[in-house]
Amino acid sequence: MRIRAFLCFAVLALTSVIGRADDQWLTFEGGDGPGKGKHVVFISGDDEYRSEEACPMLAKILSKRYGYKCSVLFAIDPATGTIKPDFQQNIPGTHLLKEADMMVMHTRFRELPDEQMAPIIEFTNSGKPIMGLRTSTHAFNYGKNRNSPYAKWTWTSANPAGGWGQAVLGETWISHHGNHGKESCRGVINPAFASHPILKGCSDIWGPTDVYGVVHLGPNDQVLVHGQVLEGMKPSDKAVEGKKNDPMQALVWTREYKGESGKVSKVICTTMGASVDLESEGLRRLCVNSVLWATGAESAITDKTNVDYVGEYKPTFFGFGKYVPGKKPADYK
Repeated sequence: MRIRAFLCFAVLALTSVIGRADDQWLTFEGGDGPGKGKHVVFISGDDEYRSEEACPMLAKILSKRYGYKCSVLFAIDPATGTIKPDFQQNIPGTHLLKEADMMVMHTRFRELPDEQMAPIIEFTNSGKPIMGLRTSTHAFNYGKNRNSPYAKWTWTSANPAGGWGQAVLGETWISHHGNHGKESCRGVINPAFASHPILKGCSDIWGPTDVYGVVHLGPNDQVLVHGQVLEGMKPSDKAVEGKKNDPMQALVWTREYKGESGKVSKVICTTMGASVDLESEGLRRLCVNSVLWATGAESAITDKTNVDYVGEYKPTFFGFGKYVPGKKPADYK
């Protein structure tokens, strides 16, 4: 009986360990608050800007402080079960979008299997709100599986022009407008939309990432914030003189996307969003305000919407190959 009990305990313990090893995404259950009963799915997976750190941080704030159920998906190396941002063919958990109320995209040049891509496109056509951060303007890049029915969403696509990024968010990859790694970005609120709920309490937007070039926005897209190129990598640096800031590029905008189903989604996009950008309280507040606004909880937005970190947040500076190796989703719990 002792042997049986020991073996039973051993099997249960092993099952528990295996279960944790197979946990390839995070879910924060939420609770009371304006987001109660709503589910936001974050999709991370970029090579450079540490979306695997930024998305869990935002998810924890939305869950703990506003009651949203939040799931965070990651680029996972199937051989090790660890987060590998430069592994572009695997983001488990996209099926969670079937029950989601909002999708936050933070990917770059992904080429996902059809079964993982299908829920993303189904959600894109659902009429539910979407937010895109930084490199999501060039979220997908089908270079190998060109026969996939989803290859048309690649960033260089002709139909739809600019692929998923341009069709849904309003822009694809164009260029670095600022000098990457040398000229940081200050957000300048567009006076025409200064009273927009998303912008409440967001007067101090700054990030060390540079301004992106943006050329394809339409006449109905609302540019809430412009990106001012700074001379250096500190928020106190002066604006660069000359054509780089005349005119300034769009940095944050809202628009509507009419999907292939005919349903219309609210869309928010910002070309900021690196993990170190989100140390800016103003940018964090803009992201949280965006979720509240898009999911019908606008009344919860105040000038001091609480965006304090939940737990410790020490983001890794951006750069290719600079992610922290060996991390599993549970490490960001």
